[in-house]
Order: sequence, then structure tokens, then C-alpha cells
Amino acid sequence: MRELGAFIAGESRQSGSTITVRSPYDGREVARVARADADHLREARDAAAAARVPMAALSPHQRAGILERAAAEVGRRRDELAQVLVEEAGKPVALAKVEADRCAETFADSALVARTPHAELLDLDGFASGAGRMGLLRRFPVGVVVGITPFNFPLNLVAHKLGPALAAGCPIVVKPASQTPSPALLLAEILHRAGLPPGGVNVVPCGGAEGSALLDDPRVRLLTFTGSAAVGWELKRQAWDRKVALELGGNAAVIIEPDAGDLEAIAGRIAIGAYGYAGQSCISVQRVLVHETIAAAFLDALAAATTAFPTGDPAQPETLCGPMITAGDADRIEAWIADAERRGARCVTERRREGPVVFPALLDRVPTDAALWSDEAFAPVAAVRPYRDFEEALAIVNDSRFGLQAGVFTRDVEKIQKAFETLEVGAVIQGDMPSWRSDPMPYGGVRQSGVGREGPRFAVEEMTEPRLLVLRKD
Repeated sequence: MRELGAFIAGESRQSGSTITVRSPYDGREVARVARADADHLREARDAAAAARVPMAALSPHQRAGILERAAAEVGRRRDELAQVLVEEAGKPVALAKVEADRCAETFADSALVARTPHAELLDLDGFASGAGRMGLLRRFPVGVVVGITPFNFPLNLVAHKLGPALAAGCPIVVKPASQTPSPALLLAEILHRAGLPPGGVNVVPCGGAEGSALLDDPRVRLLTFTGSAAVGWELKRQAWDRKVALELGGNAAVIIEPDAGDLEAIAGRIAIGAYGYAGQSCISVQRVLVHETIAAAFLDALAAATTAFPTGDPAQPETLCGPMITAGDADRIEAWIADAERRGARCVTERRREGPVVFPALLDRVPTDAALWSDEAFAPVAAVRPYRDFEEALAIVNDSRFGLQAGVFTRDVEKIQKAFETLEVGAVIQGDMPSWRSDPMPYGGVRQSGVGREGPRFAVEEMTEPRLLVLRKD
């Protein structure tokens, strides 16, 4: 069993109380982590503020070197870190190893961004007001960053806060999810050993209410939050006078056109997007729109893939769908499925639950007023609906308060372009599920799905501010 302290100013810190972390799968105690109290939060902010100048003073190659050493260490400790994800998040071990690999890549890409700082030379002679002058535009770190992260990707989503902050030259205080605090603490130790100045990264495990107090300090200049829409928008109101980046939820949709190709293969991809890690991803496939000419055949193919989806013990190498993070979440999704059925939906697959494990469920013709269609399920469930033409499908995708990512299976270039121009989402994924993501890409959503973009290059833009030097030519 792990015993870890809060990480402040380069040191592990104990406290008078602890967070007991239990496996979502079998309930056994897997870790005890120091619960940060008010003094720890103050000390973490003080440490980050004290590190502001030394962090900004690191040269681009020094920042990159720290990140490259951290990436290599994550790679060396891949299996250990994956096991932590299995124990604390209930993540299937095959997917946990993928997350560890992606964490190393996120640090490596952050190093590349650090090595290639952007500057722009502006000739201001184009107008009389700028005659005889030129400008040098550079970006400078905003200062202290607070990062708040969720339980579902407790390694890589923490890396998406830490890596860009270091690349930008910003000290950061991270509040990880209480269910999965250990990965953030382990990453902080790795970065510190890689050469990060004390106070450059601080991790304070605590509850959400305590964590929001981090924003009470005016020295905090940026909040970067990944989590639920309700919490994210409330934090934005609290931090109204600072920069805020929010990566929130969604109810991702996918469109399948008659020319899409092999329906069984597509059904397999959508099953992974909908049911992998028990659907506990903000870009998990939730709404499946299928052209009416292939709807019956595709429903059969997806039902077969749903029934056969490997579900159960996350420690088994073949498992892809493990437990829900809490019993309450399992209860909730069962209630949502029952509500959709009362409203006229048909559950195509057998409804089954074993303790915290909810087996994948496929529903047909879920009405738009059911929570299973309109809200974020965050569970191993998919809802299928036929459509008549492509324009109707695009309208159905947009009929949502969310807008994170959408998938479009078609080979028609004009339809792909139409989807790109029409769909109100952060990204359109052609020929694949909306759950696809590459870590360097700009990632984020519109409407209730958030504001700002992740991906190291784009997160660094959030964590820096432009500053102009005007020079005389003579």
C-alpha cells in the first residue's frame, strides 16, 4: 500500500488527516495520502509564488531538458505507473499502459514546445503612425498557475497541466481528484528529480471545496481545470479577473454514412469509444447516428460488439471495461437507462451489473428529452438513432448544449467539408470515433464543453501573455 504526502516546495509533507484511497473494483485500501489543510494550501501558493522568478529564468533548453528527463523516467516506470491507475482508477491494465505511454509523450511534446519559443518581428512602417519603428513580439509566462484535474486520466491529464506550465516557465499548484491522487504526486517527484526548482510544481490532495480556496490568492494568474461543467463554470465565476481554461464534458456523437465501409469494423471502433474504461471519458461515444439505409445492419453489428466487449476485473489483460469509479455512479447510469426505457427506448442488449461493474448497454431510439441522450452519461452506454439525410444528422449533432468532438464515417469529401463547416465542436474526426485524440493536437470544446485548448503548444499560449517591444530603426 502506498503512503504519500502532499508535495510542496520540493518536499513530501504530512498532515493531521489522510485521504484513504480504495480500489473501485474490490474496495480494498490501496493508498493513504496526506490531506492538504489550509496551511498546506497557503504554503503551496507561497512556494509557487517564490518560484515564479527562477521558473521564468530557466532557458528554453533547460526547461526542455527537465521535461525530456521526466519523459524518460515515466517510460522507465511505465508498468509501475500503470498499476497505480489500475488500483486507484479501476482502469483496465491495457488502457493504463497506454495512458502511461501518452504521459511520456505529453512531456516529450512539451519539451519540443519549450525548445521552440515563438517570437515575431513586426515592421510598423505600414502606417504613418509607425514610421521608423519596428516591433518585437514575445510571449512571457503569466505566473502562478492552479491546475485542477479529474479522476479518469489521473496521469496524462495531470501531465497536460504540468508539461505546458514548465514549458511556459510557470510554477503550478495541482489539486488532483481525491479518488486518484497518487499519480500527480509521483509525477511531481519525477519532475523535481529531473531538475525542476523547488516550488515549480506543488501537489495538494484535498476536497473540491478546499481546492477552490487556492483561487483566493491574487498571485494566482491562471486556472486550468478539467472536470464537470457545473464545477468548471462556477470556478470561472470565482476567477473572473484571471485567465481561465476549462476542459469540460460532452455527449459525443458519431455519424455513419452508407459509404462508411465495413460496418463490423466500424462497430468495433465505436464499441471501444463507448465502452472502453467504462465510458468514463468526456469524449466517450454516446450518441450514434446511422443512415436509415444501413441502420438495421449496423445495429446488429454494434449489438454483437457490445455483447462481446471484454468486461470485468481491470487487472486482467483482456479487460477493456472495468468498474465505475463509485457505486453511486453505477446506480445513476442504471437509473438513466431505466428512465430512457420508460420514455420509449429499447435496450438492445442484456442489462447486467456485477457490483461496481456495469456491463456495456446499447439502446435504440432514445428520446431527446431523456438524460441518456441530452446529458453526459460518463458510463458504458451508447444510444443509436437512424436519420434520413446528412443535413438532418448534422442538425442532430448540434442539438446539444455540449460541443467537444464529433466523428464522421464517410468517404465523401464534400460531406466531410460540410461537417467541418457546420458542426459546432472543438474537433471533427473523419473516419473514426470522436473519442480519438493525439496529445499534441489542440483539444477542447465550445458551449458547455469549455473554453481554451489543451495540447502542449496550445496550453502554453494560455499560460503566457504577449508583450511587445517597440524599437526605433534609426
